Amino acid sequence: MSTATAQARQQAAAATPASQHSPRKAALASWIGSAVEYYDFFIYGTAAALVFGKIFFPAFDPATAAIAAFATFGVAYITRPIGAVMLGHIGDKYGRKKVLTFTLLLMGVSTFLVGLLPTYNQAGILSPIMLVVLRMLQGISAAGEQAGANSMTLEHAPPHRRAFFTSFTLSGTQAGLILATLVFLPISALPEEQLLSWGWRIPFFLSAIVVVVGFWVRRTLPETPAFQEESKLQEDDRLPLTVLLQQHKANLVRVIFAALVSVISTIFSVFTLSYAVNTVQLPRSTMLTVLVLANLVALGAIPLFAALSDRIGRRPVFIFGALGSAALAWPYMWAISTSNIALIFVFGLLLSGVVYSAANGVWPAMYGEMFSTRVRLSGMAIGTQIGFALGGFAPTISAAILRPNDPMGWVPVAAFVTCTSIISAFAVFTARETCRVPMQDLGKN
Repeated sequence: MSTATAQARQQAAAATPASQHSPRKAALASWIGSAVEYYDFFIYGTAAALVFGKIFFPAFDPATAAIAAFATFGVAYITRPIGAVMLGHIGDKYGRKKVLTFTLLLMGVSTFLVGLLPTYNQAGILSPIMLVVLRMLQGISAAGEQAGANSMTLEHAPPHRRAFFTSFTLSGTQAGLILATLVFLPISALPEEQLLSWGWRIPFFLSAIVVVVGFWVRRTLPETPAFQEESKLQEDDRLPLTVLLQQHKANLVRVIFAALVSVISTIFSVFTLSYAVNTVQLPRSTMLTVLVLANLVALGAIPLFAALSDRIGRRPVFIFGALGSAALAWPYMWAISTSNIALIFVFGLLLSGVVYSAANGVWPAMYGEMFSTRVRLSGMAIGTQIGFALGGFAPTISAAILRPNDPMGWVPVAAFVTCTSIISAFAVFTARETCRVPMQDLGKN
């Protein structure tokens, strides 16, 4: 960077109104917005695990129907990279706030329309086709939401507490999952006929309320100081995507492989739910309660691990979370296979509530700090969404490799989780430690 440019950056930073440095407001807006977005996203996952195989694919045998339902869950991860490119460009070129408004509305409308869909018995093959289209739109929305919210919060945060403030985006995600599961708890207690006819639609209709709340909170949040400064000093007319691929390729690849840690989340929240209920025949309410309690624990654990990473570094905390979760996946699945309710709760809370929260609390800051402000939203969005694609299809892959009639049939799934977690941990091990790097120096190797 030239001396003139450095001086201009200092002057721009000094000229930024103090009111625009709004770390708490940005964290709150990201928390609520993410909760809204991922309420919508996760009610689909719960419905896919418990209902969709029976109402959208009734002509298949139960195992094939489960794979098909999980595939509709995973199809959103196909459009997420597409949405990441599109929304990343908009966010880096025109501002974080525009992306966050668009993603909130798109997710809300798509989710509400899922609740209006006819079943296979009512509309035939058109029914699952419409389901897939709406799920793809959800994927586009989710692609820009987390990257936009993370960038917004990171760029508003105090220099030495970036991980703590940015972690509220992921706490919001956990809150969305809790809300989605709490809504499904009484719905899942309905008699089977009522659940499959009208009960499953209620959580999708309720999304209209939570979207209005999220939009109201986000409407007054100012654009980030870092983005405003970058806009004033823009000396490069190239598209953000071009700059990203030319100057940040190595970190983009790191984020793609690091994001494989998301396999743990979808295996825990979607696959093991289906495995426990449909294969082992455990009560739906028991497994949904495990999900709720684990995510309640995570609400407290995520910011604590993020604060720890502000002190000791991003890499050790993330690697602990990835490898520790892989290890705990084995006893958790074993407990489910043996119907040991007490151990299901113990290992479930340890796995998803505590240990996985280490990786979950750190990555929003760590991935964002790998890129400069010029390409931060694009880098985070594209990198995570390609990596998350495998996470999205992890339940489908797991359902295919599961041996349902074998007491040890869950072992291939646990091995799959372990392999992806090791890859993720190694990718982070090769990254630069950024917890004490100034904002203006981020993204420079």
